[in-house]
Amino acid sequence: MPQRLPSAFLTTTENQLTGYRIVERMGVVRGITVRSRSIFGTFGAMLQQIGGGNISLLRDLCEQTRAEAFALAVEHAQSLGANALVAIHYDATEIMSGVSEVLCYGTAMRVIPERVDQGDPRPNM
Repeated sequence: MPQRLPSAFLTTTENQLTGYRIVERMGVVRGITVRSRSIFGTFGAMLQQIGGGNISLLRDLCEQTRAEAFALAVEHAQSLGANALVAIHYDATEIMSGVSEVLCYGTAMRVIPERVDQGDPRPNM
């Protein structure tokens, strides 16, 4: 199911947007961010690791990093005039010890609803 962002920008990991017709394909867009753990974050994560279970410090860092890469990909798509980003994927690579790159990419498109009921701008799904 597509995720709706505040600006009515549509996103999905699927290869299509059911209920929408593609007007234009802008091609692949990406958002990339590179992050490192701080000394304090590393030390805190080591303490959490001793106790076992979820290492919230690293989980939060990963989530923030993915969110930033996603936002950059959406921004890239919007700069091309797209109102949708489909087939979204993530990739992560450790560049060096403690430094990771996270890439979010997908296909930017301009789409319109296939059918619209009178007075209702939402597509029939």
